[in-house]
Amino acid sequence: MLVRIRLSAGPKLTRKRHKNRHVALAMASLLTPAAVMAFVLGLWRLVADLKVTSEFPITDGLFSHWQVWVTAAAILQLCALVLNRYGNAGYENSQVVFQKTVEEARRRTAVTSEF
Repeated sequence: MLVRIRLSAGPKLTRKRHKNRHVALAMASLLTPAAVMAFVLGLWRLVADLKVTSEFPITDGLFSHWQVWVTAAAILQLCALVLNRYGNAGYENSQVVFQKTVEEARRRTAVTSEF
């Protein structure tokens, strides 16, 4: 016995490009303070080596060198820059739209305030 099941054609699957832009913007906003913190730690280590401040808490290992912290800060900031560009790629005309709506609102309030 042969059983055939007929299915109707469903909706076509489409690929949505750039669907995680909001996640990219959120991650970029978190990476910038992390880059600043890494830079401050690198600066602290450098100044501690010059005996200007107190001793740096990490005395041995990979993260005891100021070059590692400054490099990490640069890489984190570069990642934040790339994610910001990716996240804002579809919003290049949003500034113009916002400006038009503000001007229209001013015109409407100017017309209604005259009466």
